[in-house]
Parts: sequence; C-alpha cells; structure tokens
Amino acid sequence: MIEILESGPFNTVQDLGRPGYRDIGVSASGAMDPLAVRIGNILVGNDEDAAAIEVQTFPFSLRFERRVVFAVTGADGNPDLDGSELLPWCAYLAEPGQVLGLKQPPRLARSYLALGGGLDIPVVMGSQSTSLRGGFGGNAGRPLAKGDRIAVGEDAEMVMLPASGLAVVEPAVALRDVFPATVDGVLPIRALPAGEHDLFAGDGEAFWSQTWRISSRSDRTGYRLSGEPITPTASIEMRSHGVVPGVIQVPPGGEPIVQMSDANTAGGYPKIAGVIECDLWRLGQARIGARLKFVRSTHAEARTVEQAVARYVEDVRQTSRMVKRALKAMA
Repeated sequence: MIEILESGPFNTVQDLGRPGYRDIGVSASGAMDPLAVRIGNILVGNDEDAAAIEVQTFPFSLRFERRVVFAVTGADGNPDLDGSELLPWCAYLAEPGQVLGLKQPPRLARSYLALGGGLDIPVVMGSQSTSLRGGFGGNAGRPLAKGDRIAVGEDAEMVMLPASGLAVVEPAVALRDVFPATVDGVLPIRALPAGEHDLFAGDGEAFWSQTWRISSRSDRTGYRLSGEPITPTASIEMRSHGVVPGVIQVPPGGEPIVQMSDANTAGGYPKIAGVIECDLWRLGQARIGARLKFVRSTHAEARTVEQAVARYVEDVRQTSRMVKRALKAMA
C-alpha cells in the first residue's frame, strides 16, 4: 500500500492505454511518455504495460506502507527518499514508512513512478489508465489527491536488486543518434504529411518552416500551437473522421492542434501532418511554452527509429535480467 501525501491536479494512474474502443467514442488514454513507463516497469520486474503513476504537477510525495521496489523515470528531476537524493531511471528498494518526493523538474514535463508488483486497481476495458473526461479507470476516474491510499501487488523479485540500485542509461542519451537534438531551445519533432496537406499550398510549407510554441490551452487531449496561422487555399466542409494521437489538425483559426494521449476519437478539421509514433514521447515531455519545429520525415525513417527504440528496450530488459540472475545466484 502507498499513501499520497502531496499531489497537484492532473496526476493520474496511466498504463500504455486502452486501444480498441475508439469506435464507441472511448479514447485510448495512457501515458504521455509511454517509453518511460515501459523502462520503469522493466526495472522493477513488471510487464511493460503495467500501470504507473504519471506526475505532471509538482511537488508530489507519497509514503510506502510496506517494502516496495520502485523506479522514477521520465522527467529530468532527481527524486528523493526521506530527503536523500536518488538517481532517476534507477530501481530502488523502499522500506515501510519511507517517503518519496518529486520536485519540479528543470526542463521536462512528466515523471513516472513504477512500483514492483504493479498497482492493484481494477482493469476497465482492458486497461488501468485514468480517463478524466470519462470519469473511469485508474483511481476512481479522477486525479490522485492527498490521503488517497492505493494497494500495490505482490512482488516476488523485490530483493533482487544491488544495494545501490539498478540504473539504466535514459533514452535521450542512449538514443541520441536517432533522435535529432534540440537546437537553440527548439525541439525538432518528425512528422509525415497527412491527408489534407496539399490543401494548404504555400501555408503547408509555412507549417514546416516556422517555430511553434505550445499554448497554455494545451492538455493531455491535445497541444494547441501558437504561431503564424496557416489556412487552406479554399474553405472546405469535411465529414468527421477517426483521429489518433499524433494527428495534427488545423481548425479555422489556423493554429494547429496535435492530438495527444487523450485524443478525441473523431474530428472534422483538416489534417496537415502526423507525428511519427516514436517521437510522441518527446512531445509528451515538452512543457507549456516550449518551442518546437516539425521536420518532414518518411515512413522508412519512422521504421528505422522504431527499430532502434525496440533494440534499446530489449537491451534494458536483458541487462536487468542478467543482473537479477547474478544476484539470485549469489544469494
């Protein structure tokens, strides 16, 4: 069991989402940085898709009520246990009564807390993710609040950790050769031209060439981008069509909206581009006010990045297994 001691709005339980229900109007939800959830779960010995706590409003703290293996991944902040600073992207063993604290990260937006044994909460439509708009899943369909107590599943591997913890190289470093670097504070995000791209003619090129800023009107449903408006060459009336995370739509005002984890299931705005799936975690870590630029990509490049990420995840999995086997043999 864990007890929430301090939490801001919008901190929720999220896993990798609930696909398969968009046809009945149910958003997939899931973590804004799914790669952080996958790596955290591997470190603590869970299945990759186990639910974790997504923290996007800080400070956040909780008390462990029994021995638990945990890992904090995602944002670039250092967690602390009873005031002693810990490494991020590292699995540790907490004792009953110890307090974990998360402070505002310096640059990135979201931290994830994975717990060995997973969170013992109901599965709704195949997922433990919180749907705030639907009011279901996760912690009774709402954000975490002070005083909430959440059960943690049994973890058979909790003693299989080095005394100093089990750490991995974070994705931003391990995968720097396949993810373009931020230049002068501008985050490059790769995307593919979408169905209505050609309707924007010259403004279509302006979409790629200018720097956009994430508006304060952004949330888990979508990032609204501020910049020089772009408009189609002619007024068009479109039927609503299916929408998934990463789709970039352009409403009449001309400032794009990037659909995120709680993406609408359908919409009628023209689609100018779609973010490649492996860049969505980087976008999910971008904060309000961050600047970004879209880089035209290809299906071949998207596949190459996907393969690189898969190799990284597998390397983390194999390394974690080897360390735990070695410790078990020594026990």
